[in-house]
Amino acid sequence: MTTPDTIRVRFFARLREELDTGELELPAGSAANAGDIARALAEKGGPWQQLAGDQPVLVAVNQIMAKPSTPVKAGDEVAFFPPVTGG
Repeated sequence: MTTPDTIRVRFFARLREELDTGELELPAGSAANAGDIARALAEKGGPWQQLAGDQPVLVAVNQIMAKPSTPVKAGDEVAFFPPVTGG
C-alpha cells in the first residue's frame, strides 16, 4: 500500500522478470512526471536502462495510460510495461 508521501511504481510482464521486482516506492517529490521516474530508474544501469532507452515502454498513472510528461504526485501509482506485440 502506498503511503501518503510516496509514489508506488509497478512493473509488468517481462519488465517484472528482467528487473527482478514487481514494485517499489519512491519518495514523493523525487519526480515531477512519469518520465522523470523512468529516467531516474534507468540511471541504476543494467536492465533498468530500458525504461528510458530506445525501445518504447508504456506507462500508466493511476491505471490510466499516460505520457512521460504526465505529472505525478504523492499517493500516485505509476506502472511501466512493454508494448503488446503479436500476430
